[in-house]
Amino acid sequence: MQNTSEYMLYQRIYQVIEQVPCGMVATYGDIATIVGGGCDARMVGYALNEIPKDRVESVPWQRIINKEGGISTRGLAQRQILEDEGIVFNAQERVIMARFHWAGPSTEWAAAHGFQTLPPRDDEDEAEQLSLF
Repeated sequence: MQNTSEYMLYQRIYQVIEQVPCGMVATYGDIATIVGGGCDARMVGYALNEIPKDRVESVPWQRIINKEGGISTRGLAQRQILEDEGIVFNAQERVIMARFHWAGPSTEWAAAHGFQTLPPRDDEDEAEQLSLF
């Protein structure tokens, strides 16, 4: 059973995940950064594993992936759901992050709800290398 502080942290994590729009993905680390307050990527994973039944329809768990664009090891359903949302995977079976990586919530939303925004990303870090063949 969760203690009160863990419960409240998980609720904040779910609130942020609910902001990730259809057709976009975020990383466990992105969500942790937005939540702040000592939250880390592992805690986001724990929270996703404990989504309460009353929130399972509203929390788009499938949109949270690892920083390399990979999905969970039991990700067959996750991949299908993401593809149904328009997400495209590359030849290495990873989401094309340069195209589908969510930039985070607006400054206004984050401030109004007590969250942080994501730092700007360097596009070069996420650019997909074009294949020569």
